[in-house]
Amino acid sequence: MGRSSETTIPCGAVLFDLDGVLVDSTPLIIRRWTEWAIERGLVPQAVLAAAHGRRTIDAMRALERERADEEAATFEEQEESETDGLAPFPGARELLESLPNGHWGVVTSGSARLAKSRLRACGLPIPAVLVSADDVSKGKPNAECYALASRRLRVRPEEAVVIEDTPAGVRAGRGAGIRVIAVATTYPIDQLAEAEYCVAGVQEIVASSGGLRLQPM
Repeated sequence: MGRSSETTIPCGAVLFDLDGVLVDSTPLIIRRWTEWAIERGLVPQAVLAAAHGRRTIDAMRALERERADEEAATFEEQEESETDGLAPFPGARELLESLPNGHWGVVTSGSARLAKSRLRACGLPIPAVLVSADDVSKGKPNAECYALASRRLRVRPEEAVVIEDTPAGVRAGRGAGIRVIAVATTYPIDQLAEAEYCVAGVQEIVASSGGLRLQPM
């Protein structure tokens, strides 16, 4: 898969990942996990590889932490109060405001409280449908989160589109039977090859009658 040319994608609902798609939180995430890793004598690069695009509890378990549940809860509590360096991606606000109410949602690997905190900090609307780590038993790349979001929006998977920035997220969307647009904000295009489409960021996605239009710049 390469960069998408101008394309129109018919759809009835759009499911957005949060971090790396709507909210540019990568510097904050890298800083938090790097600090956490160094404090515990772990290799930051290995920790970041386990953490990107996944629930905190899943990252802790992948890192074989003895008290994974306890560490994840503490980490998330500290995250909720941090907004330094957060910013909406170019085009995020415009895209969300151009979509009909009830036809879009957010599916995040973070908690609902963290998601709402980051959306508010970036001046972005909070959707009626928000599927978070609190709502599922298995996080991305498992498809449970996107399957649940499509049910809550009352659309069939084939009528929806997922917008994601990580291989785990792309796999989750595809696993739910939903078409995926990857944004190359966190990973290079070649690591997002399972997505049907790829653009540089949400600034290249425009709401059109009955769907989305990709306009690579």
